[in-house]
Amino acid sequence: MEETEDPTPRDAERPWMEELREAVAQAVVGMDDELGAALVAILAQGHCLLEGPPGVAKTLLVRSIAAALGGEYSRVQFTPDLMPSDLTGTGVYRPDTGRFEFRPGPIFANVVLCDEINRAPAKTQAALLEAMQEGAVTVDGERHPLPRPFLVFATQNPIEHEGTYPLPEAQLDRFLFKVLVGYPDAELEARLLSEVHARRATASPQELGVRAVCDPARLEELSAQASAVQVREDLPAYVVRLLRATREHASLQMGASPRAGVMLLRAAKAFALSESRDYVTPDDLKRAFLPALRHRVLLEPAEEIEGGSTDTVLRSILDSVEVPR
Repeated sequence: MEETEDPTPRDAERPWMEELREAVAQAVVGMDDELGAALVAILAQGHCLLEGPPGVAKTLLVRSIAAALGGEYSRVQFTPDLMPSDLTGTGVYRPDTGRFEFRPGPIFANVVLCDEINRAPAKTQAALLEAMQEGAVTVDGERHPLPRPFLVFATQNPIEHEGTYPLPEAQLDRFLFKVLVGYPDAELEARLLSEVHARRATASPQELGVRAVCDPARLEELSAQASAVQVREDLPAYVVRLLRATREHASLQMGASPRAGVMLLRAAKAFALSESRDYVTPDDLKRAFLPALRHRVLLEPAEEIEGGSTDTVLRSILDSVEVPR
């Protein structure tokens, strides 16, 4: 019997990416760039922060991705009175045994949507930070591992909106990507209105036709393949030059950390796999640079007052740092 070769990225991963895009498109109109960034974050086993004004379908996008991925999904609405136990779970006393029994909270899912994350208090943010960093939560001194894979998608309104607060830098640093979700262009918005106005307001992604095209075990396999993508010997030095440029730029109060470089390489490897390649190119690093670093650097107040932006500074760094051939 003739032996068959292991599936290559072109044979195995590309159809999955296309299937997932098609599944999400049953509920979400447009948002190709945002969906692409979310899929890369998923392949890299990273968490993703979506920032944009209300009403641009951030929550619907995440719900549709979760429905297409399969596995367990939960949504937590972050509010100023949300307590850590509302997220992680708590111990409940059982009179029949005379002991406390742990009841898991909504954080125990494969995909967790933290809606309007920048409205919750610091204690709850700290509990979420532990989950994102450690893949586990600690309740009453006992450590409880979270399911695998474990992916956090968080949405937030821009911080100038009423009732919002900037997230701590340490927590922002745990997100692989920060994706900006803006208003659609006129043509896409007209198509959106024509397709969506007849929908039932409370229709779920499944009711809109989104079907599961994956499961947790398959997602773990894909993530392992992304992790195995090769990185050329000269690319880490290129990443270091980019990081050092952020630390030395006059418009940035705080530059990117070594963790940012690790995250950037992980994201670039996932971009390569999404393009059916088993090696990283400088273009993969460039594509990942803005979403991976825009939340890890701080703009100088004077630059912000003058209308500057983090993205503008990062683009100038990309243009000025020499690219390996």
